[in-house]
Amino acid sequence: MSITQKTFGSKNGSDVILYTLTNTNGIEIDITNYGGIVTRLVTPDKNGQQADIVLGYSDFESYLKATPYFGSLIGRFGNRINAGKFTLNGRQYTLNCNENGRHLHGGNVGFDKVIWDAQPAKQEDSCSLKLRYISPDGEEGYPGTLTTDVEYKLTNNNELVIAYTATTDIDTVLNLTHHSYFNLAGDGSGDIFDHVAEVNASRFAPVDDNLMPTGDLLPVKETPFDFTSPARLGEVIHADHEQLKIVGGGVDHSFALDKHGDALAPAAIVTEPTSGRTLEVETTEPALQFYTGNMLDGTLAGKAGAIYAKHTGFCMEAQHYPNSPNRPEFPSTVLKPEETYKQVTLYRFGVEK
Repeated sequence: MSITQKTFGSKNGSDVILYTLTNTNGIEIDITNYGGIVTRLVTPDKNGQQADIVLGYSDFESYLKATPYFGSLIGRFGNRINAGKFTLNGRQYTLNCNENGRHLHGGNVGFDKVIWDAQPAKQEDSCSLKLRYISPDGEEGYPGTLTTDVEYKLTNNNELVIAYTATTDIDTVLNLTHHSYFNLAGDGSGDIFDHVAEVNASRFAPVDDNLMPTGDLLPVKETPFDFTSPARLGEVIHADHEQLKIVGGGVDHSFALDKHGDALAPAAIVTEPTSGRTLEVETTEPALQFYTGNMLDGTLAGKAGAIYAKHTGFCMEAQHYPNSPNRPEFPSTVLKPEETYKQVTLYRFGVEK
């Protein structure tokens, strides 16, 4: 195991550092203390050939110019809050809106756009990067001073384990997640249509024309959202279903995981047949936002000049449901001072046998 670091850039006089975590099987992960962004993730295919399997940039300046949250830590609230408003303890809070009158992924300056305190560490069978950010009361409109700790840990079992904890001094709402775009054939290799996905969810959350959950959790059976058995993404994305059209031609929905709680539970597995690479997701969270890169439009050029066109990457974001502060039928996202927010999500990288 090894962990190295180098200067990646600077912002407002503070150094932006890029840390490289490497395990004994040759998996390498680059993570920066700016936004906790995973900029590069190299894994072997079935023939032992290495490739970077996440979308992103090779230089810091590009992340400042334009990014659809490539590889970022997301907070305070992952996903959307309708009109940027919610009521807590009888008081209405108004958040900054950054997506057509909606609050998305923490607002104008979410956790993906701040510099975190970082502490690298190496253990016998893993190496890790511990990040901390203290969000002041009122930042982006949220109540409470929030202290968030996130640990990225790469193990010799080819797992990236992301462990989150957070505390607040007054009642607030919180929904943290990670936003890597994966392409298991390799960054810049084209669309994800041949990827095959399986999600351990028998229900999903449909959305209205404003991309907000209706509050229902509908059965996936006999819909394109049925990933209870392996489904090829190209067939799903191009299926004739109103929900696929609403979100821009593809999947961008929360799936209600059949198993969740204090212990990690299997959430999903994705396979890319040509490379043989597999990605398994386990989490403690109640939902998985599965996104097939519908809003990528070919205007962004990433590493090695790769053009990020529509459907060239997918995200699997373990989290609570969108707009939960306004939906009492969903599990609560309220964090109180006497509580500690805890979440663990694991990404396991492998190959078909």
